[in-house]
Amino acid sequence: MKQEIPSLEDILADGSTEDNMLEVPLTGKIFSTFLAITVTIALVIVAQLFNIGGVQRDLYLKSAQANMTRADIEPAPRGIIKDRFGNPLVRNEPAFRAFISFKGLPHDAVERESALQAIADIISNSYGDIIDMLENHDWRLGRLLLSANLSHDELIAFSTKQIPGIDIEPGFMRVLAHQFAFSHLLGYTGLVAQQDLERSPQLTLEEEIGKSGLELFYDDLLRGMSGQQISVLDVHSEVQEAYIVREPSIGEDVYTFIDGELQTYLYERLTQQVQAFGNSGGVGVAVNPQNGEVLALVSIPSFDTNRVADFLNVSGEPLFNRAVSGRYNPGSTIKPLVAVAALEEQIVDPEDLFFSSGSLRIPNPYYPDKPSIFLDWKPHGWVNIYSALAKSSNVYFYIVGGGFESTDGLGIQVLRQWWQLFRLDKQTEIDLPEEKVGFLPSAEWKRKRENDPWRVGDTYNVSIGQGDLTVTPLELLNYVSAIANGGTLYKFRVAQGEPEVLSSIKEHISLLSFKAVRRGMRDAVVKQYGTVRMLLDVPMDIAAKTGTAQVGDGKTNALFIGYGPFEEPEIALLIIIEDAREGSLNATPVARDTFLWYYEHRMGTEAR
Repeated sequence: MKQEIPSLEDILADGSTEDNMLEVPLTGKIFSTFLAITVTIALVIVAQLFNIGGVQRDLYLKSAQANMTRADIEPAPRGIIKDRFGNPLVRNEPAFRAFISFKGLPHDAVERESALQAIADIISNSYGDIIDMLENHDWRLGRLLLSANLSHDELIAFSTKQIPGIDIEPGFMRVLAHQFAFSHLLGYTGLVAQQDLERSPQLTLEEEIGKSGLELFYDDLLRGMSGQQISVLDVHSEVQEAYIVREPSIGEDVYTFIDGELQTYLYERLTQQVQAFGNSGGVGVAVNPQNGEVLALVSIPSFDTNRVADFLNVSGEPLFNRAVSGRYNPGSTIKPLVAVAALEEQIVDPEDLFFSSGSLRIPNPYYPDKPSIFLDWKPHGWVNIYSALAKSSNVYFYIVGGGFESTDGLGIQVLRQWWQLFRLDKQTEIDLPEEKVGFLPSAEWKRKRENDPWRVGDTYNVSIGQGDLTVTPLELLNYVSAIANGGTLYKFRVAQGEPEVLSSIKEHISLLSFKAVRRGMRDAVVKQYGTVRMLLDVPMDIAAKTGTAQVGDGKTNALFIGYGPFEEPEIALLIIIEDAREGSLNATPVARDTFLWYYEHRMGTEAR
C-alpha cells in the first residue's frame, strides 16, 4: 500500500497546536533522584560482583565445580609425633568414614524419608537430628560427613543395606600412645570447619586438621597433602570421566624433647594423688633448666582425643590445658624471687635476722586497739634468708617485701620490676597454642579499679604470693629454672630445635645472691626444719620450695617447684594440685616420686 504524504495544512495545524502548549522544564530534584537511584543500583551491582568474584570467589567456584564434577578426597596419613628417643606418641590407624551425598538421596519424598530413617537407626541417632544436620550443612562446599570413624557394626550395616546417598570411604584416626596422658600435649584433630576455610581456602571440608596441642601448632607439617580424584558428571550425575589430580603424600614427622615414659609416669602419679584426695585438678611440668627442653607436660583432668564431644560439658573442664593457659596465685613459691630482689636491692644481707612470733602487727592510727595482723603459718623464731626459705616464713618476707619498723621493704614498684625481670608477665613462647601470661598488680591499677590507694598490707600479700598476683605454671617454672642455671630464661621447646634465650639476667644478679637463694632452697630439703624433707631419701641432691595459695571459699592450691641435681641441674619440676590442703601434704609426694623415677630410669647411680 502506498503511504500517504501529509499535506501542508496538516503540518501547519500540528505546529499551531504545539505553539499553544506550555513547555514545563524538569526540576533539579528529579534529576538528582534519578542519578542517586542509578548510582545506588550500580554500586550494588559492583559490590555483588566483587563479593562473588573476590570475597566469596572460592566458595562459588567450588559450588559451580560441584554441579559439574565430584571431587573424591583420599586422606593422606598425618605425620607421626615422636618423643626424644624416637618412640611414637601417636599413630595412624585405618578407619572408615561415612558421607551423605545430597545428589545421591532419593528424589521421592517417601523414599528419601525411609533412607534417612535407616541412616539414623544405624548410627543410633534420631531422625530429627539427621534432618538438622542436612539443613545446617552448606552443600555448596561438598558432602556432609556423617561419621569419621564407623564402628564395625555400623560399617557392616551400611555395606549390607546399600542406602542411596551414603558414601563409605577409607580414612585414618589418630590413636595416642596413652589414652589420656598425652591429650593436652599432643591435642586432637578434626574435620575442617567453615572458619578454617575462611583462613585457608585451599582446604576442603573432608580434610582433617589439627585442632589443639601439637597437632594444631605443627599442622602444616603434620597434615601432608590429601590425594584428589575429579569425576566429571553429566546432567544425571553419572560419571563420564575421571582423572587423578594428585596422589596423597604423607605428612612430616615431628620429633620432640618429650620423654614419653616420664610423661606417662607423671600423669599416672598425679592422677593417683588428685583422685586420692578428691581434688579438682592438677598440673605437672618437667623441663631441662639448662636449655628449655620440655620433658613432660600434664594437665588433669584429661580427655579422650577421639571422643572430644563427650567432654564438652563435664565438670572440671577437662579440655582446658591448665599447664599452658592456667593462672594461679604462686603462694610461697614466689619467695625465692623476692629473696633475690631483697639481696640485690640491699634490703637485707643473707645473715640478717628477723623474729617471727607467728604474726606481724601493724598499728592502726585510727583504731589503736585494732591493729592489722598478718599471720605466719607458724612461729619460726629468729630467721635469716636461708632459714626463712627453708621454713617458708611469711613474716620474714612481709618485712623484706613491704617493710617494718626500721627496715625499708622493696615496695610494690620495685617488686613489680623484679617480677618483670623474671618475665612473669610474658610468654615462655612454648610451641603450644593458647599460652597465657600472669598478672602483675600495681598501685596505679588498684587506684583505677577500686578507687583505693595501694596499702602496705597489699604489698605483704603479694610478697608471699597471695593477693592479686597471678602467674602461669610455665612462667613459674621458667623463673625457677633461671635460678637453677644462674640467670638464663630459655624459650620452652617441645619440638626439637636449637636452644633459644629469651633473656639473660646475669648482669642484674650477683653470684652471691644466686648462691644464697639456692642454699635456702636446698636447706628446705636437708635441714631438720625444712618444709620439703620428704625429698631427702631421693638419691639426688634436690633444691625445692613449696607453696600454699588461698583461692577463696576456704580452698587452697598446693604448689611445688624444685630442681636437681643441685650442682648441675638437668631437671626442673613443677607440681600444682588444685583445692588441696597444703603443698607439703599434697604436691610434694608427687614431686618426690617423680624425681625418684627420673633418677632410677634416667640417671642411675652416678647422679650424686
